[in-house]
Amino acid sequence: MDALDRRLLDEFQRAFPLSPRPYAVLGERLGVAEAEVRRRLSLLQGQGVVSRVGAVFRPHSVGQSTLAALAVPDFDVERVAAIVNAFPEVNHNYLREHVTNIWFVVAAESVERVRDVLDAIHAATGYPPLDLPMIEDFHIDLGFPLQWT
Repeated sequence: MDALDRRLLDEFQRAFPLSPRPYAVLGERLGVAEAEVRRRLSLLQGQGVVSRVGAVFRPHSVGQSTLAALAVPDFDVERVAAIVNAFPEVNHNYLREHVTNIWFVVAAESVERVRDVLDAIHAATGYPPLDLPMIEDFHIDLGFPLQWT
């Protein structure tokens, strides 16, 4: 990564331009063409540095979501994670050191669709999801200054 990649990642965690051509706006601010911004983001995604570029909405302001977890034996983690990851409604899937070890968020247009996805995950994996719906949200700023070595 060069200095431009670092600026791209660091400066646009917040206040991403709401524009019909946001990458053109980013390019103007960075002093490069829109195509260069797109190219760099694509490369960063391909390298696993960036998982996605998109809006983050306050929970339940657009659709519904829940935190869910599965208790999966170690020998089956890779298979189950691949199944869970295949659902487009799933994000933030990660492994924890605990008997309840696969944690993920399901986001969909309705509570019914969230429930359907959890039921489908149960059917596909053989493990019943623990559904932990949000009771109250506490705002956390997800942006943070990146430190480069």
